[in-house]
Amino acid sequence: MDQRTRTLLPALPALVKAVERQLKDAQTCLATGRETPAGAPFTTPAGETLLRRAGVSSRVYADDPATGRRRDLTVEEERAFWAWAIVEVLRHTGMRIEEALELTHHSFVAYRLPTTGEIVPMLQVAPSKLDQDRLLLVSPELGEVLTAIIHRVRRGQQAMPLVAAYDSPERLWSAPMPFLFQRRCGPEDRAIPRNYIYTCLNDALAASGLTGPANEQLRYTPHDFRRIFVTDALRSGLPPHIAARICGHRTVDTTLGYAAIYPEDVINHHRSFIARRRTLRPSEEYREPPRRSGRTSWPTSSCARWRWASALATSAPPASMSTLASDAPSYGPIPSRCPA
Repeated sequence: MDQRTRTLLPALPALVKAVERQLKDAQTCLATGRETPAGAPFTTPAGETLLRRAGVSSRVYADDPATGRRRDLTVEEERAFWAWAIVEVLRHTGMRIEEALELTHHSFVAYRLPTTGEIVPMLQVAPSKLDQDRLLLVSPELGEVLTAIIHRVRRGQQAMPLVAAYDSPERLWSAPMPFLFQRRCGPEDRAIPRNYIYTCLNDALAASGLTGPANEQLRYTPHDFRRIFVTDALRSGLPPHIAARICGHRTVDTTLGYAAIYPEDVINHHRSFIARRRTLRPSEEYREPPRRSGRTSWPTSSCARWRWASALATSAPPASMSTLASDAPSYGPIPSRCPA
């Protein structure tokens, strides 16, 4: 699992750009198709030539002469939007997929800092695995995404539609609530299920063309964004116990199990620790080793090293270690294993 996170984390910026580009192209294509008369051709942002299909439906259909396939531009734009939305929400919060789908318009909380009195926007996450709520800070980037979701769901209305969501693990229907992840299905509004999120995400990945080290198509699951969030947070210097509170983990060990540790991170952090320790300790502890001319002070042959170790073991200890040396048991000189 760590190797999977190491593979997906570097490709995340490319995925973010891909879903943003797909959403803009789908919106442009849908707007152009609506303005095009029935039977007239128009060009998509990808350079494809489509023919506007006649009909009185609220959806926009177009025929692709190159493939002979009919395309539903309304569905394509809708899937592109929710693929962009779920990628942005999960990568900015590290939430579980069931927690993201349970976000409502009532999840926004204004929190006043006790020290400065500043009001900061927070997001209240309903409990999923643990029976306790938690608050997440809403960053400016996350705020823009949530605002776009609310604007889309409202469709110009003043209030959010109230819909009931089905909990598959619990096999229960929730009370009608203003869920953020909902869409229009025919004449009614419905909460977005988990399988629809997988469909939108897989379509976006297939259109992005992102490949892995073995030239295979990359596959992201919603839980991969959670592991990437923890790994990136810890690499950026976020304390593990704070990351555990953000992710809703009961123990820090669970959070550390989500993080993929890179070898270069271990080396860099160890070097930084040694540098900080050198600045705090007395300089007398870091004396430069004496330079000796001729052969090196450490014997090279095995017999010479054994005699050197024997002499070191039978020599008297320093004055500062006389107390410890008197308490330690004496085993006598080390027998010689080399001919005289």
